[in-house]
Amino acid sequence: MGIKTGITNIHWNYLLTLEDDLIELSRFIEFHEANFECFSLQISRILMAASAEVDVVCKQLCKKLNSKSKASSINPYMKQITTEIPDISNFSVQIPRYGIKLKPWNDWAKLDVPEWWTANNKVKHHRHKEFQKGNLKNLLNAVSGLFVMVLYLYKEAAELGELIPQPKLLRVDEAHFNGTTFIDYEFGVNYLL
Repeated sequence: MGIKTGITNIHWNYLLTLEDDLIELSRFIEFHEANFECFSLQISRILMAASAEVDVVCKQLCKKLNSKSKASSINPYMKQITTEIPDISNFSVQIPRYGIKLKPWNDWAKLDVPEWWTANNKVKHHRHKEFQKGNLKNLLNAVSGLFVMVLYLYKEAAELGELIPQPKLLRVDEAHFNGTTFIDYEFGVNYLL
């Protein structure tokens, strides 16, 4: 379990930290489709952090899938990951607490860059003109997209229910749920990947 640096599941822990930021944000903005266009500095900050982590995790996942991979940007990630995991564009992430269902990688089915990825780049490079792209919809999709990629990066641990603690908000759909495992006083989700 974990990556070769000796730091166990660092990307899982980072995901959970970003999820904590979402939980804090939900105290001020109701997570509802009616608020998806809501934008703020805090939303932009979390969006950029999540998207940067997606970049790091995708690069590592590509290396895991093919040790000779030179993929270092979104289009090469898409090509390599969809070749190895062709159904990833259909992966549905749920936020049951708010009745939200997302498919953060759905645009890959059309060989397009995810809308939230483009939004992140616009906020990062052209914030003075594109600040409104740092909105709730893009943020939730970015964090959900990270969730999916981290699951695949740590596939073996995910399938064994060893990624603990489990997220408080984010859930997989029925197609990717395979029960739970009790580990060290905590329940881990057995993901089906």
